[in-house]
Parts: sequence; structure tokens; C-alpha cells
Amino acid sequence: MKNHEVIETLNNLAIVSRDGEQGFRTAAEQAQDPQLKTVFQTAAQRCAAGARELESEISELGGQPSGSTSILGAFYRFWANLRSLIAARSDKAILEEMEQGEDAAKSAYESAIAKPLPSRVQAIIDRQYRGVKANHDRVRDLRNRAA
Repeated sequence: MKNHEVIETLNNLAIVSRDGEQGFRTAAEQAQDPQLKTVFQTAAQRCAAGARELESEISELGGQPSGSTSILGAFYRFWANLRSLIAARSDKAILEEMEQGEDAAKSAYESAIAKPLPSRVQAIIDRQYRGVKANHDRVRDLRNRAA
């Protein structure tokens, strides 16, 4: 795989991580349950740390981190739905939307994992994928309990 393709893959994941960070921060602000707020704040911090790690690796490879968030595809729908739910301030509804956002994040990481990336980059992505999956599963479990 060419270096610019590796950088592009990492930038895409960094954008996904920044989207997750913003989504979890927004959810934390709007959640009613204090425990749920804490879960969302912790997840936002993990997403931010993941984005920083990816951006650092991009720089190490000679690339320029995009430093932005996406407005396309599943994430655009996720944000639009989350914003509309904020008015309702329903923890269950927020959890449902967060799970959809985490589904999209899992998919992005799974696509990256399938690529022939350098072993160092693959190790970073594999480790971060486990964190994305843990976020997803935690949100899913909380949603199931709220049902």
C-alpha cells in the first residue's frame, strides 16, 4: 500500500474519531442520568485520544492531519438525528442514536483493518477498533437496559 493511501486511511479514521468525540460530548451534555453523562464523557475522551494518536501517526508518515469532522454519509444522518433528539432530551433516544453512530465507526474501522497496512499502523488500528467496539457494546447494553 502506498504511503499516501495509508495517510488517507488514517485521516478517515481520525475524522471518525473526532465525530465520535463530538457526538459523545453532545450526548453527555444532554443526557439526564448522571451515570450516563459520565459514560459519554469517558467515551468522548477515548475518541479524542484515539484521534490524537492517529493524527500523530499521520505526521510521522509525512502527512497532514485533516483536523476536521465529516458531514457525509452515516455520520451526517447521525448528527442530524442526534440534534433533533436533543430537544426531546430522552436518554433512551440519545442512546439509540449513539449506537447508530458507533455502528458507523465500527464499519469504518473494519474497512481499514481489511486493508494491507504496514504492521505498525495495523497494530494501532486493531487496538483502536477494540476501543470502538467496547464503546459500541457499552452504548448498546445501556440502550437495552433503558428499553
